[in-house]
Amino acid sequence: MIIRCWGARGSIPVSGSEYLKYGGDTTCLEIRTKNDDIIIVDAGSGIRRLGNALLAEGRRAYSMFFTHAHWDHLRGFPFFKPVYFKDTRISMYGCPFAKLSVKDLIAQVMMAPHFPINYDDIHCDISYHDTCGTRFTINTMTVNSFPLSHPNQGMGYRFEEDGKSFVFLTDNELSHVHPGGMGFEDYVRFAANADLLIHDAEFREDDYKQTWGHSTYNDAVRLAIEARVRTLGLFHHNQERDDAGVDDIVARSRNLIRDRQAPLKCCAVRTDMEFTL
Repeated sequence: MIIRCWGARGSIPVSGSEYLKYGGDTTCLEIRTKNDDIIIVDAGSGIRRLGNALLAEGRRAYSMFFTHAHWDHLRGFPFFKPVYFKDTRISMYGCPFAKLSVKDLIAQVMMAPHFPINYDDIHCDISYHDTCGTRFTINTMTVNSFPLSHPNQGMGYRFEEDGKSFVFLTDNELSHVHPGGMGFEDYVRFAANADLLIHDAEFREDDYKQTWGHSTYNDAVRLAIEARVRTLGLFHHNQERDDAGVDDIVARSRNLIRDRQAPLKCCAVRTDMEFTL
């Protein structure tokens, strides 16, 4: 299993010399299975570059997962060029967040007067699948979904193949239970013994905004240690957090891990970063 990051920023894309190391695009991940099947998670602004790369590779079939309905995770979809080709096939997976179907979730992004091309006018072949707390397979990959603690609800995912596991819990507030969310120990069980956990770590303790739907790096580290994961990727970097600020969070996280004497590797996820499990 290979996991590639095409965007790790939260809330809104950013640009400038102070964001070069970790990148400015919002959430988009690409997963390649051992059979080279393509799984895409979220359609933040990073999906634009991913779409260009897939077209250059000549790939036209993908599975696409959505964590929730907030616009920083959807805004890139209209600029995902493969959807404008008739031979593109996409299987879309998600939960009807805020009472929207998976189709309605995406169609709203392209609804007039917000975008000049209507969703119904795109040419590719799309099928839709609900994934509310279910377990299912995509060829060699097993996928488990789990509720996020986030305003308007959402879904985290655990991807497993050949005994390796990757857990993705972005936009998840560990210190506050939102409607439909779960408690800290529930996330410990969901992430237990994962080879890689990528988790929301938007805040420091001194700038934490409770009920906004995001975690501090302290809570993310604690979760990773208690779940006994092997590698923690800090994610959903605040739009005001420059490279030096993210470096500082990484250093603080590693100090916490060192103090706990835990065998945990820790990094901040950045654009174009790749993990192989």
